[in-house]
Amino acid sequence: MKKKFFIIVFFVFFIFPNNSSAYSSDPKQFITEIVNEAKNVLVNTNSKEFKTKKLSEIAMKTVDIIGVAKYTLGSHRKKLNDDQTQEYFLLFEKYFLKVFTERLTDYSEPKIEVLSAEVANPKYTIVKSLLLATDKKPEVKIDWRVYTKNPDKPLIRDLIIEGLSLARAEKEQFNSIINSNNGDVTKLFVSLREFINK
Repeated sequence: MKKKFFIIVFFVFFIFPNNSSAYSSDPKQFITEIVNEAKNVLVNTNSKEFKTKKLSEIAMKTVDIIGVAKYTLGSHRKKLNDDQTQEYFLLFEKYFLKVFTERLTDYSEPKIEVLSAEVANPKYTIVKSLLLATDKKPEVKIDWRVYTKNPDKPLIRDLIIEGLSLARAEKEQFNSIINSNNGDVTKLFVSLREFINK
């Protein structure tokens, strides 16, 4: 798979907390709580195995992985039968979890400030935040697209990094793989499996 997705993963680690407690239904507070708890997972005193386990467990509770999977496949989903659709969802989940756990466990104590929230429509709120600059890296603006169709259980659907939608970037990558194989969606499955199994 293309290295571009690794950039996506770098930012995704902010969204995974360290426990299974309920989070606020307010999108801004939801992101604030998650960011704060992420620091407890990613500190240097925690082992890589611990980080991997906790990130994987909590990702399933805080990220709308199925929603992202549907979006990234786009109109190509119409080409799949029910069994293929389920296979894709399983592959995408494993791919998603493997990528971020492999790339993120080396990071520790991310510093990010949650600034404000803007209701885009009844289903989405954009939460604005700032990844603080370090000696080696500049500050980065991060907008969180929070899905609020169920107002009691907000979920992360996308991150917008300096104006770039990461979900859209991944969709373009998947589309490129499929189109380069004459529209055969199962070739994407092969690429996902290869990454999962290596």
